[in-house]
Amino acid sequence: MSDTSEEAARAARDAHTVPGPQAGAGEDTGAARGTYPGPGLAPGDERAAGAEAVGDFEARRRSLIDKVLGREQAGGSALQRGLRQRTFEGSQELEARGGQSAGELRREMGSVLRLPEGVGVDPSDVDVDVSPDETMILNLGPSHPSTHGVLRVMVELDGETILRSKPVIGYLHTGMEKTAEELMYHQGSTNVTRMDYLSPFFNELTFSLTVERLLGLELPPRATWIRMLMCELNRISSHMLWLATNGADIGAINMLVYGWREREVLLQFFQRVTGLRMNHNYIRPGGVVAELPDGWRDDVLTICEMISRRMDEYDQLLTGQPILQGRLQGVGPLTAEEALGLGVTGPLLRSTGIPRDLRRDEPYLAYDEVDFDVIVGETGDCWDRYAIRFNEIRESVHICRQICDEMPPGDYRIQDKKVTPPPRNRIDESMEALIHHFKLYTQGFQVPPGEAYVPVESPRGESGCYIVSDGTSRPYRVHMRAASFANLQAMPPMARGGLIADAIAIVSTIDPVLGDVDR
Repeated sequence: MSDTSEEAARAARDAHTVPGPQAGAGEDTGAARGTYPGPGLAPGDERAAGAEAVGDFEARRRSLIDKVLGREQAGGSALQRGLRQRTFEGSQELEARGGQSAGELRREMGSVLRLPEGVGVDPSDVDVDVSPDETMILNLGPSHPSTHGVLRVMVELDGETILRSKPVIGYLHTGMEKTAEELMYHQGSTNVTRMDYLSPFFNELTFSLTVERLLGLELPPRATWIRMLMCELNRISSHMLWLATNGADIGAINMLVYGWREREVLLQFFQRVTGLRMNHNYIRPGGVVAELPDGWRDDVLTICEMISRRMDEYDQLLTGQPILQGRLQGVGPLTAEEALGLGVTGPLLRSTGIPRDLRRDEPYLAYDEVDFDVIVGETGDCWDRYAIRFNEIRESVHICRQICDEMPPGDYRIQDKKVTPPPRNRIDESMEALIHHFKLYTQGFQVPPGEAYVPVESPRGESGCYIVSDGTSRPYRVHMRAASFANLQAMPPMARGGLIADAIAIVSTIDPVLGDVDR
């Protein structure tokens, strides 16, 4: 091998490449510059490709050295593009105003709720006093404790003033509605109870009432009153947890301890009745799973007495506090027109002055046989929503006391062999009972074809279950009307013009449960 060939080979090894098959003495193949000439490249193209590769390598090397030595800030447009690809949530995200249509911009700003079909919007009508160059889009969540779950809120800020906001959901999606279509009807309650995990009895109730409407069942009175008792106690526990977390969100940290303490007493009673503290699977089509335990009435009256006494203490502790009033009064107002247009229900709707409560307007269970007041606000702000939930605890206590006095005797579930399994003690004694139990739990019960929707008044508003039956033992379609999902879309009009600190109070008084939102 000639000297020139040895030098070319040595240069190729130093550049971690192999010289081309035609590389000979005196040829400039670019091997010494760390490139491998592709087939069919002219000598001039080879030299250009080699120079480009060397330039890219040197640029990367200098950039790395600068970053290591601190001469250049890490990041850049490439990093920003990569982060955006990893976190992009599509049309849910809050885009810069320059990339938004006028109609979408007005909706996000809370200017309009819905544009009539065929009506256009002039971009000049969008009233924004601040240039986009002077604002910042910021993320709240999805891991922030005050978002009450995996909720992500994107806000456009001018200093600390909120110009636009947009909730981003879907981080807790579990496919429960599709799962319900693969479960038999008697298995449905154990699935839906996990949606709104702070008020599981209401999920079970709306599912069971819908199935019973399709079956045409009429429950024993005692089963109805037991359901009503458990739901009202669940309403108290849900509002107690809200009082605790809302207090922590706005600075009343001591209320976090007190609210959890009172809720713990209620969860202990739930465990005594159902065997579980949460996600009970207690209310099922046909009635409830088990009779109330001995001494239940004394337990409930003791709980009612304790809650009533503590609510008087919390009224003095919280309601008259100037700091609490300053954080809630006039913050996040919502008009009655906006509330109706957005489809919000529950305390949010009643805070605007509309006395809508399904327990009174569309009575179910035995609510038409008990006395209670519907608490209504005036201005629709965070203070009204606080006062409504606070006083609804007292009304639920009043209902529970009436249930203790008027609980009828009888069966806790319907005695229909097509729906109700035999008593457990009969399974060991009767072959017919064993076969009945086996067929019911392996094949289920068939529901006549049809569709039904039954709503109930949950602590967060109207929660309903829509079921389409095709005549088999499994539903063809299940859809849950989640109160938290509808209420959450009211945040943009409530937050506009407020401070970033007000966004925390607004989310708290909406009281969303993200398991119910995403399902």
